[in-house]
This record gives sequence, C-alpha cells and structure tokens, in this order.
Amino acid sequence: MDLTLLTGYGFWNPLLWLAFLLIFGGISYFLWALRGNPAYKPGTEQVKPFISGNPEPAKDLVHIRARHIYWGFVEGLRGYYSFARKMHTGDVRDYALWYLGVGVVVLILLVGGI
Repeated sequence: MDLTLLTGYGFWNPLLWLAFLLIFGGISYFLWALRGNPAYKPGTEQVKPFISGNPEPAKDLVHIRARHIYWGFVEGLRGYYSFARKMHTGDVRDYALWYLGVGVVVLILLVGGI
C-alpha cells in the first residue's frame, strides 16, 4: 500500500512528513536545551526583578492599568465608546446572536448579488 499522494506540484507522504517532524523537533529541543542556564533555580530570588537594590514596591504602585495605556485611543473615539458602553451587556449569547445576524445579512448580500 503506497501512501504517497501525487499532485501536479509534487507529492505528499504522511510518513515522510512525520519523520521530518520528529527529526526537526528533536533538533529544536536539543538547541533549546543547550541554551538554558543550568544555574537557574525557579521559585528563588532569581525570579524577582532587580531594582538597583531598592525594596520591591507595592503592586498597586507599579501596576499600569489599561485605561492609562490606551488613553489617547479611547479619548479619540469617546463618542463611539460612550455609545458602545450603553449597548454592552456582557452576555456572550448576545454577541453570538449579533455575530449570527451580521453573518446572515452578509451571506444574503453575497448570494443575492447586491
């Protein structure tokens, strides 16, 4: 039983692809293992950030909230976001229904040729 699929552009053999996957996966794992630092110990002081010897600040002082990161984007689209927040329910079923409804309308437009 020959598993090779001949096409106009070449061939596809699942056993050959599996062999390549295993070979290149092994090479990748070997290279990844070589790059590791054997002195690293997870769960120790090594995982904490170095802040030039200063004590680690409280989480709420260094946490950057998304509203600060995207301030200019949200401020530029304030009219849209104020409208969208009124429609936001947080229920996934509502969004699935909107997705289905818009999909039906797009399909009707595509099939109808409009």
